Formats: sequence, C-alpha cells, structure tokens
Amino acid sequence: MIFGDKRGQEAGRNYPMLPLRGVVVFPHTPVSLIVGRSRSVAAVAAANEKGREIFLAAQRSGDRTAPEADDIYEMGTIARISQALRLPDGNTKILVEGLRRARVQRYLDNPAYFEVVVQEFHPPTQYSTEVMALVRTVKVTFERFVKLNRSVPPEMLLTVNALEDPDRLADTLIAPLKFKMEEKQELLEMVDVRVRLERVYRALLNEIEFLQVERNVKSRVKKERATSQREYWLNEQMKAIQKELGEKEGRSDIEELARAIAAKDLPPLVQDRAEKELRKLSQMNLMSAEATVVRNYLDWVIVLPWTERSGDGPTLSESAQILNEDHFGLRKIKERIVEYLAVSRLVDRMRGPILCLVGPPGVGKTSLGRSIARAAGRPFVRFSLGGIRDEAEIRGHRRTYIGAMPGKIIHAMKRAGTVDPVMLLDEVDKMTADFRGDPASALLEVLDPEQNMGFNDHYMDLDYDLSDVTFICTANTLQGIPLPLQDRLEIIQLSGYTEREKAAIARRYLLPKQIEANGITPETLEVTGHALLAIIRQYTKESGVRELERQLARVCRKVARRVVRFGPETSVRVTSRNLEKLLGIPSFDFGKRDDEDAVGVVKGLAVSPWGGELLNIEVATIPGKGSLILTGRLGDWLKESATAAFTYIRSRSDALRLEPDFHDSQDFHVHYPGNALKTDGPSAGIAMATALVSALTGIPARSDTAMTGEITLRGRVLKIGGLKEKLLAAHRGGITRVLIPEANRRELEEVPAHVTESLQIIPVSHMDRVLKEALAGEAAAEIFGAYGPDQEFAVDSPQAERPSGSGVHGD
Repeated sequence: MIFGDKRGQEAGRNYPMLPLRGVVVFPHTPVSLIVGRSRSVAAVAAANEKGREIFLAAQRSGDRTAPEADDIYEMGTIARISQALRLPDGNTKILVEGLRRARVQRYLDNPAYFEVVVQEFHPPTQYSTEVMALVRTVKVTFERFVKLNRSVPPEMLLTVNALEDPDRLADTLIAPLKFKMEEKQELLEMVDVRVRLERVYRALLNEIEFLQVERNVKSRVKKERATSQREYWLNEQMKAIQKELGEKEGRSDIEELARAIAAKDLPPLVQDRAEKELRKLSQMNLMSAEATVVRNYLDWVIVLPWTERSGDGPTLSESAQILNEDHFGLRKIKERIVEYLAVSRLVDRMRGPILCLVGPPGVGKTSLGRSIARAAGRPFVRFSLGGIRDEAEIRGHRRTYIGAMPGKIIHAMKRAGTVDPVMLLDEVDKMTADFRGDPASALLEVLDPEQNMGFNDHYMDLDYDLSDVTFICTANTLQGIPLPLQDRLEIIQLSGYTEREKAAIARRYLLPKQIEANGITPETLEVTGHALLAIIRQYTKESGVRELERQLARVCRKVARRVVRFGPETSVRVTSRNLEKLLGIPSFDFGKRDDEDAVGVVKGLAVSPWGGELLNIEVATIPGKGSLILTGRLGDWLKESATAAFTYIRSRSDALRLEPDFHDSQDFHVHYPGNALKTDGPSAGIAMATALVSALTGIPARSDTAMTGEITLRGRVLKIGGLKEKLLAAHRGGITRVLIPEANRRELEEVPAHVTESLQIIPVSHMDRVLKEALAGEAAAEIFGAYGPDQEFAVDSPQAERPSGSGVHGD
C-alpha cells in the first residue's frame, strides 16, 4: 500500500466503522449510502450518538455479506453523517461527506458493530512550488477534458477552477474519471498530494486521447455517410434529368447486364438464375453493399465460358511434331496425348483425360503441360496447389462472406475463356489439410470423370461442366497424394534423363536459349561433346536439367564478358580441359568401377532424387562374438535386408565351405562409404550377401560387375524398382556386367538401346546364381564352376542331401 510521508498524522482515536461494498468514499466528497446490515445500522446509530463521525472503509470483495476484519481494506475515510432517514423496507439511507483519510490501527472488541482505532492523516498547510505548478497544469488539462466530454457538466469546471487546495482538488477530480474499484482504493491510499495529482493528471491525458480518437471516428463515419447520401441524391437527380431530356435508360448498368445476359449462350438453369439475380438487383439501392455482391456475381456468370469451345487444332502429325520440338524423349506421355487427339477426331464428344505426371524435379512436367496445350490447339491455364490447406481455395467461398470469391478452378476457367482448356494442377502432392478442410477431398469431384460434369463451386452455386477439360496433375512422388485421389488419376511415371538425353536437350534447347538470353551468337561459343558431358557429370547431380541450364548460363556469361572486353570477333571453344577455368572446381563426382577385383567389396545400385547411383559396399571381418555392424546412413529397411542376407549365409555355411560356428568368433562390419544421402530399401540384399560371402571365403568379387535385387531367407531374388536409373548409373560408371532380378527382365524394353548394348545384363532368380556370376578366381570356379546358370550348387552337406521341395533350391 502507498501511504506517502508521515507528515500530518494524528494519534489514534476510536470510531464506529461502516464497511462499504463497491464504493470508495474520498475526503471532500458527499455520498448517499443505503445501510441494511444489522452491524452497519448499529454503527450508524453509534456514530449519531458520538458526534456523527464514522469511519468508512471498502470491502475487498462485495460478495461478503458478513465481512471479517481481513475482508476490509485498512485505509478509509472519516466522514460526517449529514442526514439519516429510515426507509419503509427497514433500511437506512444516510448522506455522508468525507473529511480526512485514516488508517485502521486495531479493531476493538465490540459485538454490536465494528469499532476501530484509527490513525488520521491531515493534509499539510503549505505546499511546495512543484505541487502548485502541478495544480495549474491539472486545471488546464481538466478544461480540455470537459470540452471533449459532454457528460461532465460545465458547472464542475467552475468548481474545479475555484479550488486552491491541492488535496481537495485531487480528490474532487477522481469522481468524473473512470477509475476501477481497485484504482480508487489505490488513490485513497496515496497520502502524498503530489503523487496523487500526478496520477490524476495521467488519467486525464489518457481520457483526452481516447475522446479525441472517438471524436475522429465519429466524424469520419458521419462524413462517409453524408457522402453516400449525397451521391445517392445526385444519382437520382441525374436520372430525373435524363428522363426529362428524353434519354433512354439503356446506359444504366442494369440494362448493360441485361443485354450481356441475353447475348450470352447460357444453359437454361444458368439463364434462369441470372435473370432472377438481375430482377433482384433492379429492386435494390445500387449504392448498397448487397447490390455490389449481386453485381459481382452476375459479372462472373457473364464472363465464364459455358458453351465456348476451341477451334480445330493442328493435325495429328503436326501435334506429334510440336511435342517432339518442345521436349526430347518422354515417349510414353507423347504417345498417350497423340492417342487422345486421335480418338477426339473420331467421336463427337469425348471426356478429357485426367493425367498425373510423377517424376523428380526438373524433368519437364510443368513445361510438358504447356506443350500438350499447344499440340492440341487449346488454351493453357495453370495454378499451383503447393501449400494449399483450405478447401475454399478449390471450391470457393459462399456469398454470405465478405469478399467472397470463386475457387481456383473457376478462376482458371475464366482465364481460359473456353470449356475445353488444358488445365495444369501443379504440385498436387504438396497439399496439406487443417481445420479449414482438406483440399484433396475437394479435388475428388473435380478429377472424377463421372462427377465433374456437375462441379458446384460454393460461390457460383451452379453446376459447371468440367468434363471437357484436359486435367494434368504434376507431383514429385505419390506419397503425398491420397489413395482415393490416386484412383481417379492416370499416373504416368517420368524417370530422370540419361546422360545422352541431357546432352541432346542441352544441345537442342538449353544452349541456344542461353546464348540468346546472354546476347551472344552461336558463332561466338562452341561447346564440345566431351565438355558438355563433363558439365553433366561433374557440375550437376540431378534427374532433370535445371542445374544443367544454370551451368550453361554461367558459361555464356563468362563468354559474354570476354566479348565485351575483347570485341565482337571473339570466339570461345569450351573443352573438357579449359572447363575448370570457366566453372571452377567440379562440385560432384560420379561412381566408377574399381580397377582390380577385391575381397569383400561389391558394387551395388541405388536410386536417389538425382537418378541412379553406383554404391560401394564393403565388408570386413574382425574378431568378435558374431555381431553384424551396419554403418553408412542406412535405413531400417536396408538393415533388415542385411540381416536376411546374413541369415541366408549361415544357412548355407556347409555349401560355402564355412565352419558351422564361423559366426561365433568374429564380427561382420558392413559399410557404405561416401553415402551422403540416407539409403533405404531392399534392393541391395544380394549385393550385401555377395560381399559377406566374399569376405568370409576370401574370394574376390569381380570389379566389372554390379548388382541389384532383394534377397529372401531361402536365397530367392525378388523384383526391385528403378531398373532404368540403376542401369544408367552402371553404364556411366564403366560397369560391364549387371545382375538383375529375373522378374525385372521385361522392363529392359524401357532402357535405352545404347545402354543395354554396352552392358552384359544377367537376370537371376536365386542367390546361388548370383555368387556364381559375381565371385572371381580359381576358388570360385572350384565351388561354382560345375553347375549351369539355372542350377543350385551343392556339395556333400546335409542341405544337399535333402529331397526336392524340402530345402533351399535355385531356379
């Protein structure tokens, strides 16, 4: 509590005390009170008998009807009872006037009413110059407050200006200010007049600032209202003048809308809805907010294509030529588009295809959509779904909301201008869901050919036919696309480009584009084939060609700088020897085969976001207790494959001429060196098994051989994914022999011919065949040499003596 200094204090006297609920009485302030509690009535009666003075103190909480000493503030006011009147309901109404501040020292033992001994505080007789200056400031500020606040009577300003006592002035100004109960009690406890005046002065400034803002807001609203009314009356007068002059009403907005609706070839239901909204608009005040909503709605109905179609596009051969001009490779998607165009020539009405192009970044998914639109002779519209998490972004907002608009689908149709555009939904796997809805669920209707002929946007509230739209979705992976949505899509996988395809794309498209963009001529710059291949291998690591284009742009900028420096006759020939001077130290290295066969070292094949990778798999045996140690940022799936391979080797220990307890005295460390990207998947199972067998038997693995395939506990080799990318990596790394699962044999048709011709590809279905083909040396020939390519090797062992169908067999 704030009590100020000790000046003006008087020794304790005892007074009857009246606890107050929700009221704080200040000195020099008259207050009317209703007294009803028995102890309070007794305190008033006792005060009337003892000089009519009573001590008033506020309760801490007004809920207590029978307060105790702890429920009452210590600081209060000694007041004089001016009048006391008994009311018909038994209560007593008293009029009191505060005299001076006092603080409870102790409570006396009185069962009839509260009786306390208080310490009184008398204001000083003289004040400092600082206090008197503060009095003048407070009076001037209060005058500003009265001018802004009409609820304060002007007579109070005269009363305040007449007050010269700072103590009385501070207490008088508390009443017109909006203080809370706790703040009033705090002011009562401020015995120091200077501190109390400063608090009142700050409150006056706050109230003045609030009142000024309130006045500005009212003035602005009043002005806007007057402007709106003035514009309305002016419009009415203008209509009257035009009518008197004989001018037609056709210039009005409503007439223009009516003519636009009549000229538009709308479906019957849409026509009826538009005319109904137009009649509603004609009966409204055109300056109202609701009229603006209806007008915007009619504008959308008019501007949307309902029956407009694209004209005849290019011929089938011209379409195929356009696709080949714009993109290199991508045979599957080009064939699908040409097939669709061919069927559309034969039928009157054909639903548009709904395709989903799935592939790594930079392979041309988005640009392919634009090329398809050009080949079909149709408008192209695109919008990105990445980061969308609100269903209303697809379906739009209902017109009841302020600022409502149609969704992205209707916006795209407006931009297209026809009912049969090519619409690209980019990054469909990047959508998310939250409390506002799931946009992927809204796309179920859009991308369902059985439902999208009646797509209903929340804003339009009309069925819109999307069945003629060619939808093309793009995604990097299928993991982000819900399964119900995948079921509605015709998914076409786009794998990464081969080095030869990248070189062709760079030569045909990227390099000419960058030469033109950087202001040089084809005669100025020559990039050799070896230099282009070096850029692809050593300065990029991607499935697409975006980084390749950036590196070619760097080369062109270096050449442009030389042309400006040495003149337009300058010419630069980029070779693999001077490439490092232009692009700096190579950023990447690609996997290469080893020069010599090695024990425990096998080449595996994997797929990364940048395409196929050639991986080294190393195995070392060390003294231990049979633990299998796996290092090199390996995923859980890959670790399980290593365990399966190790179990297979233990089950074949006799056939491999290993001691039955070979695993009891040594540990086996499997390591993937240089594996910057976390590797996972089962396709390295046969490679790890081969490396383990090589380390255990001491037979070196062939350095010219790479392999991929999942292994089972019985040694069977299962199908894997990404065969094309893996064979490309093996070809790039100088590998000549590749072991693949037998189940992947049919996928070899999708691998470029120059790759399959340069590799000896050996399909296998059992681990025994893998070991026969992968291990080198006389020891390997001694174990595996007597058996044909499709036979399981056998020796004198319990496994070899088992009847057919009861043990581990080969193919």
